[in-house]
Amino acid sequence: MDPEEYRKAGYAAIDYIIDYFKTMDERKVVADVEPGYLRKLLPTEMPAEPEKFDDVHRDFESKIVPGLTNWQSPNFLAFFPSNVSYPSMLGELYSSAFSAPGFNWICSPAMTELETIVLDWLAKQMALPKCFLSDGEGMGIIQGSASESVITCMVAARDRYLRDAVAAKYETEEEKEEAIASARGKLVAFASDQTHSSTQKAALIAGVRYIAIPTSAEEEYALTGARLEAALAEAEAKGLMPFFLTASMGTTAVVAIDRFGEIAEVTKSRPQLWKHIDAAYAGAALVCPEHQHMLDGVEDNYDSFDMNMHKWLLVNFDASCMYVRRRRDLADALSVMPPYLRNSVSDQGLVVDFRDYQLPLGRRFRALKVWFVMRTYGSSGLQEHIRRTSKIGELFTERVRARADLFAIVAKPRLGLTVFQVVAPGSSAGTEATNAVSKKVAARIEKEGQLYLTSSTVHGAFAMRVVTGSPWATEGAMEEAYAYIEKVAEEERSE
Repeated sequence: MDPEEYRKAGYAAIDYIIDYFKTMDERKVVADVEPGYLRKLLPTEMPAEPEKFDDVHRDFESKIVPGLTNWQSPNFLAFFPSNVSYPSMLGELYSSAFSAPGFNWICSPAMTELETIVLDWLAKQMALPKCFLSDGEGMGIIQGSASESVITCMVAARDRYLRDAVAAKYETEEEKEEAIASARGKLVAFASDQTHSSTQKAALIAGVRYIAIPTSAEEEYALTGARLEAALAEAEAKGLMPFFLTASMGTTAVVAIDRFGEIAEVTKSRPQLWKHIDAAYAGAALVCPEHQHMLDGVEDNYDSFDMNMHKWLLVNFDASCMYVRRRRDLADALSVMPPYLRNSVSDQGLVVDFRDYQLPLGRRFRALKVWFVMRTYGSSGLQEHIRRTSKIGELFTERVRARADLFAIVAKPRLGLTVFQVVAPGSSAGTEATNAVSKKVAARIEKEGQLYLTSSTVHGAFAMRVVTGSPWATEGAMEEAYAYIEKVAEEERSE
């Protein structure tokens, strides 16, 4: 492809993307294809000779696009949102053109410096504790996902604990190594039973034990100080070594918010226990002052914090914003310096090299799309997006509450998420009969594909989740979605 062919194809791609979003509400949300559909449509080997891009694009439109789930659709009410915006797409385009694996500052100085700047901007807008800013010992780093952030922090926490809480008690290197080897099998990570599975997966990868602490509906599914203290004491009595805790600001199933102040109080006597806050979805709402109360109890007493701009803040996947209180903890665990990575500015300690603060060596220029979005929306635009889409979610909650004869809300609605059941005739929420009819409703909605929602099991209750955050979401679309769900619920319940 020569420059002029690229120019023509680029113009056509922009036009296609705009038309795609203009017709989004006309598209079926979930792909209407069978497993393995694409293998039947494409050759078994790559082409031997070059093909014209027009031919490639025709196949893209006829074979690839029909297999896409349309996450930006106003009828996509599943999981959590995965936003995108025009400025973000432009940032991604420029980033792909520059294509540098920015593992060191010297690779492209602007990649490192812009990332540090925009994450400081975001931290200030979210009112995060000052310990997470780059002008002190802390720093923000863009990771690929909240799951990646958890494993990165867990590795750093494991090494810090083994060094400071175990090896520090001994004098000789031989004694230290022996103590560390003995302690590794006793390390245990904690989270609540509502915490995202990424913490459990991180524990598997890190080779440590994992304990999920029970929560209760009466405590809004939050991890409390009392429950944490009991779990820690029980583990310690068995000779285990608690070294890591994930506290959640917005769990996946019900957007539960853990009791950060209580947790901080309990862990004062355990300074080597790393406390991580997973705010993957709900953290986006912190850009609005009215939601910053969610940070109550989070001062300089947590080691790390992570939220995904790619969920609800108009930046396309991936852009997970992780903050650490002491960046040295990451570098101590993850820094490796082979000769080919050495350079004068890094050797003098004048710059940050992001390879020391993540699992992979290379990384993309993700800060560019974040900067584009921040500049073109401003804090007021981001706040307006959060407030508008939250209001659309609240509209659905109101409609569900108005039909208490048909629906039961399972957990306190928060930040646009409603978790509900269809109540069986003559029954109540959480019963086997209600679970059964709710499953029937969810299965029919999935089969018909008019809209897309996901389900969850909350302490034995099968429930459906409805959440919206798409820039293309509207109150009208949500009204139509509710009317459809209500119709299906009434029909399935009467059978």
